[in-house]
Amino acid sequence: MLKQLNTAFVLAILLACSGQSAAVDLSVRVEFGNDEIAIIHDYYRDHQDHHGNKNKGKKSLPPGIAKNLQRGKPLPPGIARQALPSGLVDVLPAAPHGYERIIVDGKVLLVEIATRVIHDILEDIVLN
Repeated sequence: MLKQLNTAFVLAILLACSGQSAAVDLSVRVEFGNDEIAIIHDYYRDHQDHHGNKNKGKKSLPPGIAKNLQRGKPLPPGIARQALPSGLVDVLPAAPHGYERIIVDGKVLLVEIATRVIHDILEDIVLN
């Protein structure tokens, strides 16, 4: 991520110095890293007995609301969400500053705290 920022910054400086005007996308993509994904998968695989039946009988989200659980969209208001289990939080690296990981409808989401916008989704991780 730092390398992407540095590259975009250098490009912006070069364009500014050359006198050319061009739109430069300085946005940064925040998403689950491969290590995080592996840790989350392994945790739920190893703790299937403890978490597998926890939501048994629980209804999933209505289709209209479930459809809004997408990258780039804010969490629907009033949606039921869960914190990750403390055992999983203990082994994961800290979430990026200003972001949190939560569980919604059996999906692990990476959400920007200030805007509630979903930045990444891991589906079919938490067994219902």
